[in-house]
Amino acid sequence: MIARRKPGSAPVVPPPAAASPGNGGGDRSAEIRRRIEALGTRLSLPTVRKALGVVEGEHASHRPLGSGDMMDARVYEPGDEARLIDWKTSARMGRPMVVNRERLVTSRVWLLMDVGREMTGICPSGERALEVAANGLRMFAALSLRRADTISLVFADAASITRVPFTGGFAQFGRALDGALERDWNQPRNIDALLDYARRIKDREALVVLATDEHALGRRHLEALRRIARTHPVVLIDVATLNPFAARAPQGYAAVADGAGARRVPAFLRTARTQAEVTTHREAVAAMVERELARSGSRMIRAGSSEAMFDAFVAMVSRAVAGSSPAVPRGALAAAGDAR
Repeated sequence: MIARRKPGSAPVVPPPAAASPGNGGGDRSAEIRRRIEALGTRLSLPTVRKALGVVEGEHASHRPLGSGDMMDARVYEPGDEARLIDWKTSARMGRPMVVNRERLVTSRVWLLMDVGREMTGICPSGERALEVAANGLRMFAALSLRRADTISLVFADAASITRVPFTGGFAQFGRALDGALERDWNQPRNIDALLDYARRIKDREALVVLATDEHALGRRHLEALRRIARTHPVVLIDVATLNPFAARAPQGYAAVADGAGARRVPAFLRTARTQAEVTTHREAVAAMVERELARSGSRMIRAGSSEAMFDAFVAMVSRAVAGSSPAVPRGALAAAGDAR
């Protein structure tokens, strides 16, 4: 479904030149993007590492000369570097001790986005689904780049699957993402091809983040998700779109219309009962997908706006930080994200 704008304003599906996130989202999208950037830059590196630990973006390499878990300890010998001395172990043993710690390997992060024309649908916030999905990817990129992870961007529709090369910081990531989303948006989605691409990723420890809307996945896709989750930590960004039987269109829109034919939804169908039935069905499907992901240790973030997506992301990583280190103040992540 799409929503038709009030007379005199631009159509809901913009021309290719205006198809990138941020142009359609207006001030709301720009504000969320500032908060995402602040989240990545204001958090300390140890906090970022703990936050990303919830999705296992970093794993042990079983190689020495790192800063992870202790592998072994021995007496200090002439010629050893002073920086290798572990003072707590030395105090306990009563003599200088050198500790070998495991080196942590930063994983490649794969950010996969559905770019079928269905993603131009409108959310309850008035944003397009593609804008909310793109901002969800930005949230993971902000923390991953803070930890110096390697990011791969992949976009798929029925016509093609494209991997966009990317190097640099968060600003460069934003430009690469915006540039990739400047497209015609005239091809339908192919979620099966995107899931197959994810299943074939060879980096078994790599985090896979899949962004799409709530209509893309059904029961038949659950087995594919389970297979991916066996070898990769998976996060599903699930964008909730506008209920077609909602009594009111989002602010700035005159009426709800069908996404394919632009026909208005008849008034006699927009009742509290039909709206509740659609909402119940969508929530049931989302709960089913979330349960399947949870069984394999993966997660889902579902929201109908960039702001709600940001809040859900902060809540998820806050729980991870609180669980791994009680010393981290409650709400620290939210405070960092709200900083201007």
